[in-house]
Amino acid sequence: MDRLELSRDLSDAEIYSLIDDIIEESDPRKRLRLPDRWDMRRELFNSVRRLDILQDLIDDDSVQEIMVNGTQSIYIERAGRLYRFPNSFTSREKLQDVIQRIVALSNRVANEAVPIVDARLENGARVNIVMNPVAVDGPVITIRRFPDHPISMEQLISWGSVSEEAAGYLKKLVEAGYNIFISGGTGSGKTTFLNALSNYIPKDERIITIEDNAELQIQGVRNLVRLEARRPNADGSGEITIRDLIKSSLRMRPDRIIVGEVRGAETIDMLQSLNTGHDGSLSTGHGNSPEDMLSRLETMVLMGLSIPIPAIRRQIASGIDIMVHLSRMRDKSRKVLEIREIDGYDIPSGEIKTHKLFEYFETGTDGSGKLLGELRKTGSLLHTQKLHRAGIPADDM
Repeated sequence: MDRLELSRDLSDAEIYSLIDDIIEESDPRKRLRLPDRWDMRRELFNSVRRLDILQDLIDDDSVQEIMVNGTQSIYIERAGRLYRFPNSFTSREKLQDVIQRIVALSNRVANEAVPIVDARLENGARVNIVMNPVAVDGPVITIRRFPDHPISMEQLISWGSVSEEAAGYLKKLVEAGYNIFISGGTGSGKTTFLNALSNYIPKDERIITIEDNAELQIQGVRNLVRLEARRPNADGSGEITIRDLIKSSLRMRPDRIIVGEVRGAETIDMLQSLNTGHDGSLSTGHGNSPEDMLSRLETMVLMGLSIPIPAIRRQIASGIDIMVHLSRMRDKSRKVLEIREIDGYDIPSGEIKTHKLFEYFETGTDGSGKLLGELRKTGSLLHTQKLHRAGIPADDM
C-alpha cells in the first residue's frame, strides 16, 4: 500500500506488476514454491483491488450464500448446507474497507448514520450490510449469489422441485395471462421460480420489472424495462420507492408488470395494477402457507392505505388468479408444495375462497435421506375465461 501511486488510478496490470516486484524482492532466492507464489499474488491483489478474502468465495460457483459475522467468523452455504469458512478478517479496519468498496459499487453510503444498507455486486449478487451501532459484535455482511445462467423450468423439473405436469399447467396459465403470486419462506426459491416462470411469457410483449434490488434475469424478452428502487441519500432525500415505480410503470404501456417482491405498503399499488388490465403479471412474497400469504397481503395493504378489510379482500380476490407456494424441505431441497386457484370473494362469509389444483405428497426417503414424493393434481380450474380468450382449450387443463 505504501508503494501504490494513490494520485492516479492504477490498472489491474500495473498492480499485478507491482505485486510481482514485491514478491521477487522479498524472496530473491525463490524459496517459495510456485503455487504459493501464485496464491500470495492472488490474495494480495484481492486485498488491494477486490473484496479481500471474500473474493475467492464470490468467484466460487458452488457457494450460494456468504455470511460474515464481524471479524469472528464467516459461514458459507453450499448445496443447501452451512459450513464454517476457515479464514476470517484479521481486523475490523479490513472489514470496514471491504464494506466501503461494496457500497461504492452501488453508489450507496454505509456509516453510523446509515447502518443498514442493501447493495449489489458487479456479478448481480445481493448484499445486505448491517453496521455499528446496530450490529453489536461488528459489521455483518450477507451475500446471496445468483447463478450466472438463470435456472430453467427444465432444470427445476430434473431436480424434483416441480413436476412436469404442473410445469406444463403453469406454462398455459402464464401464456393465457393469469396473474400468478408466488409465496414461500426465506431461501425457498421464489426468485428462481419466478425467473423460470417468466420464460413462458410470449416474447412479443412489453414487460416491466420492478424490484428493490435488481435480481430478476428475464430471458428472451426484447421489449423489457427494468426498474430499481433507490434509497435516500445522506441528506434523507432522493428516495424512489417501489410504490413510485409501480405508479410510473402504469404510464409506460406495459403488457405485464413483474414486481420482484412485495413486503409493505406497495402491495396496494401492486393489486391495483393487477386490477387495471395488466393480465399475466407476476409477483412474490414471504409467507408460510397460501393462507398465511393472503393474511399478510391484507396486513401489507393496510400499511399503505386504511380501507375496510372486505374491500381489501375483494381487491386480492379479483387481482390474483393463481398462488404457487414453495418451501425448503428438511433435506434442504426446494419444492413446490401447492398450486391454488383463487375462486373469489364469498360475500356471506367475508372470506377469500380458494381450492387446490396441485399438492405435494411426501412418500418417504431414500437411502441418502433425500425426500421422496410427488406433486399431484387434486382439482380443476374453475375460471377458464382467460384460457378461452387466449385460444387454449380448457379441456387440456
